[in-house]
Amino acid sequence: MAKSLFGLIGKSLSHSFSKDYFTNKFLEEDINAEYLNFEMPDLDGFKEFILKNKSLSGLNVTIPYKEEIIKYIDELSDEATKIGAVNCIKIDKQKNKIIGYNTDAYGFSQSIKPFLESGHTKALILGNGGASKAVEYVLKNLGIDCFFAVREKKHELDNLFLYEELTIEMIHQIPLIVNTTPLGTFPNINEIPPIPTSSIGSKHFVIDLIYNPSETLLLKTSKNQGALILNGLSMLKIQAEKSWEIWNI
Repeated sequence: MAKSLFGLIGKSLSHSFSKDYFTNKFLEEDINAEYLNFEMPDLDGFKEFILKNKSLSGLNVTIPYKEEIIKYIDELSDEATKIGAVNCIKIDKQKNKIIGYNTDAYGFSQSIKPFLESGHTKALILGNGGASKAVEYVLKNLGIDCFFAVREKKHELDNLFLYEELTIEMIHQIPLIVNTTPLGTFPNINEIPPIPTSSIGSKHFVIDLIYNPSETLLLKTSKNQGALILNGLSMLKIQAEKSWEIWNI
């Protein structure tokens, strides 16, 4: 029986945990499959890439392609449509279709369940890429108002702020902070999102979707000031298993 092929597409994948995760899973569970990293400088050749790799059954999608990939996909799940981002692709050979899903939302919602107390009504999301859309989708469904901090504004929205517009008072008033940017990812471990971290304290819950290192500078700083912290490792594992479930439907 031919070995099934799965993989991850993105621009730079040296930081990725997915290949090791699935390689270990396939070994431990005696699954006849392989998971590879596919670095792509752009998505222009994506359809040709799919046609060339006949044994390819599924893909994960990471930075910076979670939104751009949508125009190359034949069909979207309802959730991926609502979120506007895709991080999981099923190549359905029976239907001859490329189908896009979002497992980030599921991974995020499940990972925060043990930590998120009722009473959180506001969240500050750092960044506005594909991952931020999944985070916003989950938090809004929990009745939490979302605000965004970004480097530059493409639109003028009431809930969108430049980093330099954030004040100490604003951080005091928003107890939930979620970093969806790559700032602080290995090897650039001394980077930190430019927010007034001095105002983070014991009433805050700070989540960083980065998992390498396990504690970014943002998380270390927040923990030292009394905040509850969570990295992105549990989210990654949960969304990876959800991807596997989708590929095997």
